[in-house]
Formats: sequence, structure tokens, C-alpha cells
Amino acid sequence: MPVPESEKKEPEINEKLEGGIVSSMRKWRPKRRFRMGRVTIPSISRVAVPSTFTVMNMVSGYISIVLAHDANLTLAGWFIILAAFFDTIDGMVARLANASSDFGVELDSLSDLVSFGAAPSFLVYQAGLHQIGILGVLLSSALMVGSGLRLARFNVQLVGFTKDYFTGLPTPSQAMTIATFVIWAYAESLFSEEVRDIILVMLTISLSLLMVSKIKYDTLPKPTLENLKDHPVKMFLFGCGFLAMLVFQAKGFFIAMIFFILFGVIRSLYYFFSEEITHHSVANSSKSE
Repeated sequence: MPVPESEKKEPEINEKLEGGIVSSMRKWRPKRRFRMGRVTIPSISRVAVPSTFTVMNMVSGYISIVLAHDANLTLAGWFIILAAFFDTIDGMVARLANASSDFGVELDSLSDLVSFGAAPSFLVYQAGLHQIGILGVLLSSALMVGSGLRLARFNVQLVGFTKDYFTGLPTPSQAMTIATFVIWAYAESLFSEEVRDIILVMLTISLSLLMVSKIKYDTLPKPTLENLKDHPVKMFLFGCGFLAMLVFQAKGFFIAMIFFILFGVIRSLYYFFSEEITHHSVANSSKSE
């Protein structure tokens, strides 16, 4: 019986396919081969030293939020103050080690938003604003929003930043004012619950507005003989405030922060309603007379 032509061609087709696969496999070469890479230990940059304190600032703010959620408001307030301490240290270390960088600036702002924005906002909410429902949520969030706007403005204006003063209330000052009031109010039970909540609302609104204002606040002066000679009054006032913090702790801390805030407001009002007397202004006033 003769074999059909289609069956004769099948072996030929299979042989061609097998030959093509074998030839293509011979031409194919792997692009990579296994080789153990060299393990190198990265060197520690100078930026890592101040950034470590910045991260500790952020962690302290997060711990404050956790403690406030567990109704441990006094300890939550102290962790905000601890975050402010780390925030001061990282700037000092960055200047001493000449390790300032764009990365450090961005990390510092993110840490400040956690420790001095989200943490005090949640603290005032847990301390009393939760009793007024959705209005308490909105009021407490004003501190976080104000801190975010304040930090964003600072980063944009960082190129022309003057080291003698800040524009707007610094976010650590706002957070420490809230924290010390909560610590003081809960430690000594000075006010009734209604009065305490009213003070919290007043502090929340005023501090949120002061952060986004253009009121000038002095920077923390360096304890040097040069600053003592150039700014004796400023150094004396800051020294008194530091002494009050050591002696009276949270109560002295809160009073010192209130004096610091009011001093900036009163000085801005004084400059707004007055002008510097110069020879040109005297000449103009005499001509008008």
C-alpha cells in the first residue's frame, strides 16, 4: 500500500524544526552569568549625624501621638518637648559638623510636621476638643495645617533666611506652648473642665494664626560673649526664661512661651503704629508745618 505524500513530509518537517531549534540554541548566549558581587560597607556621611537627631525628633512625635491615644496626656506633652530638644540639637550638630544639606532640610521639615503639627493637634483633641464633635476635629486640625503652611513657607524662603528672626511663630514654639499647658493643667488641676476647654480653643486658634502671620520672632541666641555684648537684654530675657523652665518646669515653660509670643505681637504692633525718626522725616514734618 503506497504511503501518502502528507505522511512522507511530516518527518522532514519535524527534522527541520528540530534542526532550527538546535541551531538557535547554539547561537543563543546568556547575557549574564552568576558571579558573587563584592560587598562594600558604605561610608557614614557627615549628614547622617544630624539626621539621626532629626529622626529621633520624628520618633518622639510619634510616641507622643500613641501616648495621647492611650489618654496619657502628661507624658505625651513631655515627648513633644523632647522632640523640640532633638530639633534644637540636630541644627547645632549640622552647623558644627558643617553637614547642612538639602536632604537634612527636607527631613527636618517632615519631622517637624509630625512632632509639632500632628502631635499637638491630636493632643488638644484628646485633651478636650473631642467633646465638641466635628468642630473639635476641625479646630485641632488647624494646628497641623498651620504648621504645614509655616514649614512650607520657611523652606521656600530659606535662601534669603535672616538668622536674627523668624517670620511667623515657629512650629516648635507653638507645640511647646500646647504641650506645657496640657501638662500644667492636668498636673495641678488649676481649671475646671469647661474653662480648660475654652483655653484650649483660644490657644488653638491664636497659635494657628500666629504661625502663618508675618510677625517677627527672635531666633534662639547662641550663648557667646559676643551676643551678650551685642544683645544684653535679649540674652537676659532668654536666660530668665530658661531659669524659669528649670525651677517651675511645665508651669514656668508655659509662662515663658506666653511671654515670648506676646513680646513678638507687641513689638509688631509698636512698629506698625510708629515710624523711625530720621533727618528726612524731620525735614518733611518741618516743611508741612
